[in-house]
Amino acid sequence: MCCHWFVSWKPVNPLPRRLPDGFSMSSAQPSLSADSHLEQGPVTLPAWLQWQAQRNGEGIALRHKRLGIWQVRTWSQVAVEVHSLANALQAKGFAQGATLVVLSRPRPEALLLALAAQWLGGEAALFDPLEPAQPQEALLERLQPRYVFAESLSELRRVNTANIRPGLLLYADGRGVASEGTWATALDYQALLQQGVGTLHAPRAVSDHTAFAFYRHAAGGEVEGQRISHAELLREGRRLVQQEQLGRQEEALAARAFAAGGQARYLLAPWLLAGFRLNFPESLATRDQDRRELGPTLVAGTRETYTRLHAQVLQRLPAPGSWRRRLVDWALRPDAGFWQRSAGYWLIRRPLRDVLGFSRTRAPLLVGEPLDETVQVFFRALAIDVRTWPDQALWQRPAVPASDLKSWINGDSQLA
Repeated sequence: MCCHWFVSWKPVNPLPRRLPDGFSMSSAQPSLSADSHLEQGPVTLPAWLQWQAQRNGEGIALRHKRLGIWQVRTWSQVAVEVHSLANALQAKGFAQGATLVVLSRPRPEALLLALAAQWLGGEAALFDPLEPAQPQEALLERLQPRYVFAESLSELRRVNTANIRPGLLLYADGRGVASEGTWATALDYQALLQQGVGTLHAPRAVSDHTAFAFYRHAAGGEVEGQRISHAELLREGRRLVQQEQLGRQEEALAARAFAAGGQARYLLAPWLLAGFRLNFPESLATRDQDRRELGPTLVAGTRETYTRLHAQVLQRLPAPGSWRRRLVDWALRPDAGFWQRSAGYWLIRRPLRDVLGFSRTRAPLLVGEPLDETVQVFFRALAIDVRTWPDQALWQRPAVPASDLKSWINGDSQLA
């Protein structure tokens, strides 16, 4: 039997559940109606976090499955945690224009550290640890970041192999870290968090400055960067929220493609704008099971996401030519009449949607490249109308010599 258990998240030394006195947007922002808040609201991501914490403080902002249990953070808890992280980062020398490299799979700590860096007027550069190690290590070595969050032992090893010595090296999953003895200077996320409890400061983010950055090697070996400003993220996120009519009632799952511009535009920004619940799976290995258990209403997947799910269903279908397979094909025919569609829904389509974790999904979004026709037709037959939101990535080469790339990532230019 599958049960949904949700518990309140509790750090080692709990931070306040409610916003401290003075943590209010009322003096800086006008009182906005539900119809106008998207257009007239704050202009940066941290300011939107404040907005949600002030108006929806006890609402659930984040859930992360850990050891089989969904851990909960409210908007108030998220805002206090982000501010504490910002205080601690500032004490470590992080300032306006600086970059925090985030080498992590989707998890709350990565997101909240990114928001803390943005709170101080800096940016978060996202790297996917599932990318091949050697090219990524070479890229990190060329960039030489000063501030790095490496999720776990495997990411810490990648940082070490990249021959970089950041001034601040953070991690979240400490399993195996102490036993290696190599990471004496690395700091655990919870330790950083507890160092930052203190006076509240207003966000220093600027609308047209970079919020998220992405780096890669181009075909010719040159380093390219993509920088997305707060203004661009909120503009694209606002467009999606309005077109898809998203609200606080949505459940979204952040799974595979965390370190991608499309996810920042069409998942993270809408989360702050609409105030819905963002859920993180326990691991990539459990993401499909967690999706089935959660039943998200909003899915922001890539071409690889939908193609993989399509392949999984095909593997579970009866063999072609069998009477069971003929029943499936009969139920999924696009030209079916009313009675055929009704019977097909209860016999085939609804169980298949449950298997995929799309039982409640009303906003199935495709971020980036379009689906193959076969995959698109399959989801359409299940009454899952996958809508494409293109990832309009603008990759640029640095206006600095190749020998001085570290100046590109360490605060010499903040404009997007």
